[in-house]
Amino acid sequence: MKVNVQAVNFNIDKKLVDFTNEKLGKLEKYFDKIVASDVFLRVENTSDKENKTVEVKVQVPGDELVVKKTCKTFEEGIDSAEESLERMLVKHKEKVRAYL
Repeated sequence: MKVNVQAVNFNIDKKLVDFTNEKLGKLEKYFDKIVASDVFLRVENTSDKENKTVEVKVQVPGDELVVKKTCKTFEEGIDSAEESLERMLVKHKEKVRAYL
């Protein structure tokens, strides 16, 4: 699976890219037909401590799953998004199986 990581309003470091690739790579064990993933990391201009937004779009055949999380750190947001995507992929896989 190809993971595209894009940073908006800041420069991304290699550790964060590696962490993102590692976390999203685990999604393939829940649904093996994932085409690609796009990850958008943003720093919102607010005085809130939770100003880091992670948006993940996962493309599967015939559909696109989108998760958006706002947290204190990007790592926390990626973890949270990965857990949500895990559940979504399992549900999607069950739906696909129901049609077969």
